Amino acid sequence: MTKNYHFIGIKGSGMSALALMLHQMGHHVQGSDVEKYYFTQRGLEQAGIKILPFDEKNLQADVEVIAGNAFRPDNNIEIAYADANGISYKRYHEFLGTFMRDFVSMGVAGAHGKTSTTGMLAHVLSNITDTSYLIGDGTGRGSANAKYFAFEADEYERHFMPYHPEYSIITNIDFDHPDYFTSLEDVFNAFNDYAKQVSKGLFVYGEDKELRRVTANAPIYYYGFKEGNDFIAHDLLRSTTGSSFKVSFHGEELGEFKIPSFGRHNIMNATAVIGLLYTAGFDLNLVREHLVTFGGVKRRFTEKMVNGTTIIDDFAHHPTEIIATLDAARQKYPSKEIVAIFQPHTFTRTIALLDEFAEALNQADAVYLAQIYGSAREVDHGDVKVEDLAEKIIKKAEIITVDNVSPLLEHPNAVYVFMGAGDIQTYEYSFERLLSNLTSNVQ
Repeated sequence: MTKNYHFIGIKGSGMSALALMLHQMGHHVQGSDVEKYYFTQRGLEQAGIKILPFDEKNLQADVEVIAGNAFRPDNNIEIAYADANGISYKRYHEFLGTFMRDFVSMGVAGAHGKTSTTGMLAHVLSNITDTSYLIGDGTGRGSANAKYFAFEADEYERHFMPYHPEYSIITNIDFDHPDYFTSLEDVFNAFNDYAKQVSKGLFVYGEDKELRRVTANAPIYYYGFKEGNDFIAHDLLRSTTGSSFKVSFHGEELGEFKIPSFGRHNIMNATAVIGLLYTAGFDLNLVREHLVTFGGVKRRFTEKMVNGTTIIDDFAHHPTEIIATLDAARQKYPSKEIVAIFQPHTFTRTIALLDEFAEALNQADAVYLAQIYGSAREVDHGDVKVEDLAEKIIKKAEIITVDNVSPLLEHPNAVYVFMGAGDIQTYEYSFERLLSNLTSNVQ
């Protein structure tokens, strides 16, 4: 049955993906949001999905309303109007918890790597069989005939608790979102509660000591590089074109697999996907075939060439993610200088992980820092500034502004890695314009 949906905050990464998926399933979809441009809206516009300004008139009687988590009665006129007039709405995660009951659902959770792993799982699965999916980079695909549903399960504010998937991957447990979680133990408890809701198979990284503590009501399968795991990746070959590796399951060789991506973390992501699909009964030859063609997800090691200069754009905003991204850059560009341009995301995270950020950024050959990007949900910015991070970095770390990125030109044989979850792309675009102007002036 065709339904009418209205999304309050449709440009959010999860919201835009869900809107696209429902649109492709044949439903009527529209949404509202701020006028500021977000990269997620391109897909919505290409699909012909109407994006409106916030207005009480958007809430018609025949529309099912889905509300983004960032919006409340005190900051959004549509939410305030709905509350005042008894108009019901569901938050993104509440809607998804009900929606997935009609499918064989496969979730991907974890402090880091869930978007890349969800993208990989969705790519392989949808090339094998009819699949709907939601990826945290704003990508969604829907089919009215789909039996399977692959999705990203976000731990922030325990949003994944309405989810009861048949299968799930958990990539890792790490302390993040200090504006919500009080400690690593608090994070663990959230993931442990989620794990208990998986019904058929849970696939966790076996070399994460926190994940080894997780208990579940479904069979737990451990994956990793070392003995003692159920699915073991071995005989790794990392080159400038990608990675190849073999996988064994309880001593049985499952064969060699290749991925066109970089970094040890992506080998682990692939091993998790292989383990899940093998356990769910899929043909590994088909899994092998489609892993090779996975091109990645948005803002995860996204590369471009600007007048002979290689620029990498990545969402990395946690020390663990920074280390993984820089490792991937070194694998692909072993003879290049790796220049990191990093924007800390949220004051609470910067304060909580200041030493870890410095240690991670020391993996680069040169470091440039942008001003801290504060979140709208942060009431107290705390006593921290980007200069505090610069002082802790062993290598000289220079602070740049979006209006002056010229110090980056001091590296003639470099790959530039822009990392962050805020508006780091404005610095990236500024650098691209500078490179283009230099070429124009030479000509």
